[in-house]
Amino acid sequence: MRIISLEEHISFPELVAKIPEEKKAKRKGLQPPMMEQVARDLEDISDQRLKSMDDSGISLQILSVVGPGADLLPPDEAPPFARQNNDLIAERIAAHPGRFAAFAHLPMTDPAAAAAELERSVKTHGFKGALINGLTGGQFLDNPVYAPLLQKAQDLQTPIYLHPGLPPQAVADAYYSNLPKQAGVTLGVAGWGWHSETALHVLRLIFSGTFDKYPQLKLIIGHMGEMLPMMMARIDTIFKVDAIGVNRRTASQTLKDQVYITTSGIFTQPPLQIAADTFGTDNILFSVDYPFSKNSQGREFLDSLALPKEQVEKIAHGNAERLLKV
Repeated sequence: MRIISLEEHISFPELVAKIPEEKKAKRKGLQPPMMEQVARDLEDISDQRLKSMDDSGISLQILSVVGPGADLLPPDEAPPFARQNNDLIAERIAAHPGRFAAFAHLPMTDPAAAAAELERSVKTHGFKGALINGLTGGQFLDNPVYAPLLQKAQDLQTPIYLHPGLPPQAVADAYYSNLPKQAGVTLGVAGWGWHSETALHVLRLIFSGTFDKYPQLKLIIGHMGEMLPMMMARIDTIFKVDAIGVNRRTASQTLKDQVYITTSGIFTQPPLQIAADTFGTDNILFSVDYPFSKNSQGREFLDSLALPKEQVEKIAHGNAERLLKV
């Protein structure tokens, strides 16, 4: 069976080194220790990554940049930095035909340039969309400044993968401070905060009317739907259609129409079952979250799915082939 995984990360130290230290220093207290622990695996494409894919039967990884990136740079510096990342990704994956594709890294501090870089990466390198790491300068994607990017993604028929990012300092101070050792940092990221913030981000796109404005826009989120599946019925109950004068569909219908979810980092049956019952298996795509999670974990989970064979095949590869044209 062909297996495609979508939330699989890379980072190039030679490019990260070009980001001024004072920019990176602001992230130090918010960044989980696991970033340093997997630094070598993030850089690698040709060695351990490929071996791990082969050992777990993963046919294709869609690569994306994680960690310090163009979102830390001012509008005049971010576009060339993003181009360098995307050109380097294209160069590295060209050595392994058929094993890798990529989501573009975008200069989000310059939304017009982000739209242009998405188009260039798709048309020049064959990238399959873009991945955005959380908020940019404290702004969500429903901010009108991001209209050029959302319109471009819709026009190109390429999805945006909305990946968690580090919490803004004010949020970290209010919600995740004054806890022992690494508890606050961990709670603010993979332990809870990443998932709740991404869910909130998606809900803002619904209730701001952004999804209705761009009805062909496709969004991907990870971690079995970032808490949204278990809350969909509750959200529909509270937010009646057009009760706030904006949304023309129920939240659950909008999610099923325009949002895809991946299994990244969530490898137990109960979250999958509620995701299948709410989003439906046509909207679920396999992912691992490599190297933060192991390919072997993802494969063991995929093999354990208590679903009909045709639904497992949709999750493993069919839905990704349809959405990303791979």
